[in-house]
Order: sequence, then structure tokens, then C-alpha cells
Amino acid sequence: MSEINATRVAVIKKDRCDYLRNKPFHPDTAYPECLSPDISDAPNSAYEMIRESFHVLGLDTPNYGTNKWNPLGALIRPGETVFLKPNLLTQSAKYQPAVWEHVITNGSVMRAVCDYVYKALHGDGKIIIADGPQTDSKIDLILERTGIPSIQEFFWERLKFEVQFIDLRNEFWIEKDGILVDTVKLKGDPRGNVRFDLGSRSYLAEMDPLQRKYYGAFYDISETNAHHSGGRHEYLLSRSAVEADVFINLPKLKSHKKVGLTLNLKNLVGINGNKNWLPHYALGSPEQLGDQFDKLHLREKIENSLVLRAKKTLLKRNKFLQHMARRLRGPAYKVFGDTESVVRSGNWHGNDTCWRMSLDLNRLLLYGNPDGSFRPKTERKRYISVVDGIIGMDGNGPSAGDPFHSGLIITGFDPLNTDAVTAKLIGFDYNKISLLKRSYDASELPIAQNAYEAISVLSNRPEYNKLLVDIHHDDCLRFRPHFAWKGHIELN
Repeated sequence: MSEINATRVAVIKKDRCDYLRNKPFHPDTAYPECLSPDISDAPNSAYEMIRESFHVLGLDTPNYGTNKWNPLGALIRPGETVFLKPNLLTQSAKYQPAVWEHVITNGSVMRAVCDYVYKALHGDGKIIIADGPQTDSKIDLILERTGIPSIQEFFWERLKFEVQFIDLRNEFWIEKDGILVDTVKLKGDPRGNVRFDLGSRSYLAEMDPLQRKYYGAFYDISETNAHHSGGRHEYLLSRSAVEADVFINLPKLKSHKKVGLTLNLKNLVGINGNKNWLPHYALGSPEQLGDQFDKLHLREKIENSLVLRAKKTLLKRNKFLQHMARRLRGPAYKVFGDTESVVRSGNWHGNDTCWRMSLDLNRLLLYGNPDGSFRPKTERKRYISVVDGIIGMDGNGPSAGDPFHSGLIITGFDPLNTDAVTAKLIGFDYNKISLLKRSYDASELPIAQNAYEAISVLSNRPEYNKLLVDIHHDDCLRFRPHFAWKGHIELN
């Protein structure tokens, strides 16, 4: 395990690169360590850049350039279960049904990582690709666009090895005109879920004296608050993720309306068995001890009163009420403003809830046992991240932003260090993002393994090949934050 150094993060930057669209995303070069003779006629930048990131990290250096090269061999052992967590949020950009490459993790990234995981397993073990997309997302379109079935087919036909895919959602929402009209039960994780209670170790425990009312992912706020009140802070996590020997995070590089940016730390929302257990914001404005809105105006008070009553009524699934809600939704937006232009639902830099929930999930993944207990900090889960930043998203992320051709693959063994490097490289200040800054808190379940100043970047670009603190601001990209984060997150 000497090769596994948490303080080192690889940054591979290419000015001209794109995704391979030919499934199942074979490499375009006959690398000595390749699993099969299949080679793509078109360039596969993702495969090349991921391979290079492993090399600059110094993984299995003595065997590099030979058929014995096994870069993940120090992390993964034969016979183990490896859980790959891409960002499969939704099938397309909001308002753009045919556009998706800047929204979800690309299949060419997943294929390259699967190849090197298989190499480390020596064909003996399990690879699971899993996520819990938005409850209204269409999994058939997500699978078609990412090419996951073609990756599965390649591994089975060529190597007689099963790559399992799991949709972790427990239900699918059927919406019409933005109003939930029905739900379809889904199988979720076939291994079930694990219930955890962080109690006083939750980041949300700091807010308990305020007796806030939280909104989760669904109209039923009573369910959310039943799990986050009275000293309880309960979560329901995928058992497959908890039991896996190694967790590989494959986040998409995107800005985010509730936490500033979504990378490794935020990507764990997708391993939940019930997203309504996840507090996304506290009802009301700061004057009311909430973070749903940024200011207390008469308009927000009226909106909140009407919307909460409407959502409570819609829980009854009355067809007439659903029809009326659908008809009134458009006129309501004209009165109160569209979500992509006004602050509501905790979509702003003052959201003091969502980052806490996200960091709770990271504590649970790193230290949680399948029986709901916690392991000591010396035994945290083995972990690696590969950030898909070839085409990222800036602006109104995570689904309504714009493509940003950043040309980045960023790889590291620590979720916080990898996120901190990525944040700086896109022009965001980690010290202004609670999700990152508060990850350095001392705790019996620590997320940080080192100080920010200790992070070392290894790169194919000399301007990045140095300590993170020494990378000059002028060499960083300039992602646009979500509109309600502008002026609050950028590097000076």
C-alpha cells in the first residue's frame, strides 16, 4: 500500500480532447497491459488520460510499459468487490433533452476504470456500477447514452466476467408539467440498505438547538424530519456500497446550486436507499433560522405558505388536485419567478444544510459497517477517485448549466484532496465553500487525512506540477458559478 499516498493528486490536462462515442469505448492504442486486442479507430482521450494519471501517480512504476503493469494492484486484491459510483443524475440537460455529455459521467471514463479494476482483480471478484439518479430520471436513456450495457457485454463476451449495474432508487416518479402524479416501485439495491444514526457526530447536530424544519427530496416533510430530530440523524445507505472492499468515485465536474460544486463529496447522494431522509434545506429565510430563501420578503412568505399547503395536499394523490396544480404551476412561476433566476429551495450560497448532509454521507461511507456501527479511523474504506472533467458544467449546475470544455482528468486516493485540487483548478476558493472548508474539521470520524497545505499535484503540465498552494491563480480556469453563488466562491 506504499504507493497509495492520500496527499498526491494527479491532474492530466489536454487542450484538445473529446469523448469517444464508439461503444464499448476501446482504447485507441494497443497498450501492453490491454485486456483484449480490440482497438478503436477513433481517438479515446479518456482512456489515454486516465492511464496517464495512474502513471504520474507512480503506480506500479517498475512494470509500466509491460503487460504486467497493474496500477491499481496496491489498492485492489483478487476476490474483492469494487463499487464504481458515476454521476448518473439524469438523462439530459434541463430544457435540452438531446444534450447530456456535460451532465453525467461519460461511458468512456467508466470503461477505462473497469479495465484497470479487472486487471487488479485478476478476473476474480466483483465489479458493481451503481447510482441512484434523480427520482424522475429515465434509466433506459441514461444507460443508452453512457453505454453501460455495451461495457457489460464486452466484459462478458471477451472475458466471461460479469459487470453488474444497479439502479439504487426505491421508486421512480412520474411527473406531468413538473407535478408528481404517480410513483412506480423499484427494486433498489438487491442486497438491501444499511440504516445509520450519526447522532451527535452528524454535522447537522450543530443546528439541533435551532429546531429547524428540513425539506428532503419529496413533498412529505414529516418523513424527513422524523429522521432528523430528537438527537437523531439517520440515513439509509446502499448495502452494496457499504460492504464493498473498494469504492471508486467517478464524479462529473460541475457547479452546483446548493453546495457550490459537485464532485466526490456531493456525489454520495446517489448511494442512498431513500433520498427523502436527506435534508436539502431548512424551511424559511435566515431571519426565520432557515436557508430556503436568501431574504424574508412578502413574496417568499406567500409562496412558502401556498407551496407547502399545496404539497401537503398533493400527497393525497387526488387526480383533480393534481390537474389543478399542473394548470397553476406556469402562472405561479410568472408571479414568483423561475427557479433558474430566483433563489428558492436552498439554491444559493447561504444554504447551510446540504453540505452538512453531504459530509455526513462521506463519514458513513468511509467508516460505516454493514451492521450500522462504525470502524476506527485507522480502518477507513479504501478509495480512489477519477473526476470526469473532459467536458464539465459551469453556470446553473448540476443540470441546467452550460458545457465547459476543461480537458481535465483528475485522480486521487482521497475525496477531499481531489475535490480541493479540482476546485482551485476551475477558479473556486475552497475556503469559501463550506462543503470543502468544514471537511477539515477534527473529528472521531475525520474526512480530512492531511492539511490543505500538504496536497501535492502531479501533472503533465508544469504549471500544475507542484504543491497545490503554489499553483498560481492565473493558471486556473474560470468556471462560472451558479447565479446565486456569483461573487461568493471565486478565487480572488
